[in-house]
Amino acid sequence: MGFKRLLGSLGVGGPTVDTVLDPGAARPGGTLSGRVRLVGGACDHDVEHVALELVARVETEHPEHGEGVEREGVVVFDRHTVGGAFRLAAGEETSLPFAVTLPWETPATELYGRPPGVVLGVRTELAVAGARNKGDPVPLAVAPLPAQEAVLEALGGLGFGFRSADLQHGRIGGTGQRLPFHQEIELTPPPRYAHQVDEIELTFLAVPGALEVVLEADKRGGPFSDGRGGHDALSRFTVPHEGPAGPHDWSALVDGWIQELVEHRASYGSHAVYGHESGVGAAVLAGAAGIAGGMVAAGVVDEAGDFFEGDSDDGEG
Repeated sequence: MGFKRLLGSLGVGGPTVDTVLDPGAARPGGTLSGRVRLVGGACDHDVEHVALELVARVETEHPEHGEGVEREGVVVFDRHTVGGAFRLAAGEETSLPFAVTLPWETPATELYGRPPGVVLGVRTELAVAGARNKGDPVPLAVAPLPAQEAVLEALGGLGFGFRSADLQHGRIGGTGQRLPFHQEIELTPPPRYAHQVDEIELTFLAVPGALEVVLEADKRGGPFSDGRGGHDALSRFTVPHEGPAGPHDWSALVDGWIQELVEHRASYGSHAVYGHESGVGAAVLAGAAGIAGGMVAAGVVDEAGDFFEGDSDDGEG
């Protein structure tokens, strides 16, 4: 996918850019590799830098549109410079290989072997003559971590069904979350829990040494409810990437999480918060604060519209 919009800012005959990602899905905390191909225009250009931005389509609330009204926006959640200053001669073809590390909290675009509706992209920025020119994002595929897959498989084995998944702007309090958004995976409960909860919302927050799992049990209040049933109860659990220690397997561990969540909600009602660590110190999550120190301060920078076509000349937020 090339830079169709560079013509407007650099003039007809300006350079073009095409970013190609290596085949296969990347994983959170893993390497994203590929190359940026540049073709010189009708005259020489002094390129100041070539950068890659990781972008996501995120749901965000806009208070000016009313409480609870959500709109989609594009969030830049990481940035890497892959080429410094150089002169691109007229008609010259060059290629810049890159290998960058994805943030550990990068959301998965594949769940249960199918796309859940989460949209990520890699957007290339070419700086020439003091102007930063951005193209349309290239689709980015991200597979879940093995520990995330194990949790999802355990939930499926317990009878939970996949309903939907999206990205929500904002941070979950009390967690080690670093990105300005989080992925919410909505699951339908099995008959065993159907009378207690309407749905379970699942969020993964990974760091190098562990996986933080956030579960929310939602039971909407009926006409004769006591007023506490229309909110979520939230529980947090932490487990090493290699899985639970001791004789427990993933299925038993996750089943225990669900039971604790449901029982805790029944005991304390709405706004209940509970959590513990399964074989990993809290210092692991606390230490994550320094891991993403080089990340850009992300924010909503433009309306999604057509994510992979147009809308590339947005402002920065």
